[in-house]
Amino acid sequence: MGNNVSIGLLGLGVVGSGVIKLIESHQEKLSHQLGCNVDVKGVLVRDLDKYREVGVDQRILTTNPDDVIQNPEIDIIVEVMGGIELAREYILKAFAAKKHVVTANKDLVALYGPELQEAASNNKCDFYYEASVAGGIPILRSINDGLSSDLIRKVMGIVNGTTNYILTKMDKEGLSYETALKQAQELGFAEADPTSDVEGLDAARKMAILCRLAFSMDVDLNDVEVKGISSIDLEDLNYAKQLDLTMKLIGYANFEDQKLDVSVQPTLLSHNHPLSSVNNEYNAVYVYGEAVGETMFYGPGAGSLPTATAIMSDVVTVIKNMLLNVTGTQFVEPHFKKDLKAPSERFAQYYVRMHVKDEVGVLSIISKLFNERKISFKQILQNPVKEKGTAEIVVVTHQTSLENFRTAMKQLHELDEVIEIKSNYKVEGDAEE
Repeated sequence: MGNNVSIGLLGLGVVGSGVIKLIESHQEKLSHQLGCNVDVKGVLVRDLDKYREVGVDQRILTTNPDDVIQNPEIDIIVEVMGGIELAREYILKAFAAKKHVVTANKDLVALYGPELQEAASNNKCDFYYEASVAGGIPILRSINDGLSSDLIRKVMGIVNGTTNYILTKMDKEGLSYETALKQAQELGFAEADPTSDVEGLDAARKMAILCRLAFSMDVDLNDVEVKGISSIDLEDLNYAKQLDLTMKLIGYANFEDQKLDVSVQPTLLSHNHPLSSVNNEYNAVYVYGEAVGETMFYGPGAGSLPTATAIMSDVVTVIKNMLLNVTGTQFVEPHFKKDLKAPSERFAQYYVRMHVKDEVGVLSIISKLFNERKISFKQILQNPVKEKGTAEIVVVTHQTSLENFRTAMKQLHELDEVIEIKSNYKVEGDAEE
């Protein structure tokens, strides 16, 4: 290794440019911490002639991936090109060439993480991906290292800044979903096609990654139940305020009796919950461990320099492993066989808003239906609506199983007294009720 470690970049977009800026501006600190210099020896780009704000020696730019992956002078590959299949191909080639790999690619890690980790281990290479979840928040390292001796029971997170920004603007400023989304796009928080963010897929990918590490279980993306925010109505946010609740898109995972419950869905949080005060584009992850109790990690979930900081943290770890000659040893087989909770084993509170006939005894009929499913009400609101002869009822239940709740909802639909069920959402009270 000598007195120099060389890095090859696959991609030079916003994040790749941030990596170069950090290496250049923090070179003295890196050299002091590691006892060697860190430089960028090759960069894969699509267009050699494109203008770039970050200063890069044109001689290290290439459109040929092998110029980076097969370069014998390069020790570590940093993949920031995005995409899935091509990135997977390049990373597997890098491992075959005995290169260590650091990536920020959540889509790739969510789909192929275990395969890539095994390939790295087989080639005595390191594979790190801290930046794939929650940007600059060191949540994966905290789970993998800081909480490694604890038994983690619950992980909850706001892990998508776009949806959190939209919901904050709807809740705090009364903006419609469409207006808040347009504002997020204008500010660069949302893509031109925001589907992955607003429909919850981005958050689901991150939860799959978190669950693998937190619960030592081989969790697939398909195991995460997903619901997005595009159908949220301002009426529900207004009722939430009356009930001392706040709407957030929450990634939720609970592990008990060696069974897992994992989902991403709009959730109404008690104002006492630490995640309820996380606003705008910020991310936060709440972790509950048997020994440590409650912890929460908060910070910017995206952006050039925050994400680059997470990448460089992984790069520093790889270099330290190289110095100690312990690369390729971090892969650990899952401890638990995957076992997902059935609906009868998943418990929560629920919020339901419905339009009903404005007649005497309707609430009593609805209450009886829920009682027959052993579901009791914690809070009830009732208001008239514009349509003559129609009332709006909002209920928040006590804890019940998802199976019971689904049955109750089906039976509600069948009641003559119920005109329409407008919405229903999961409710989370205090962090550890």
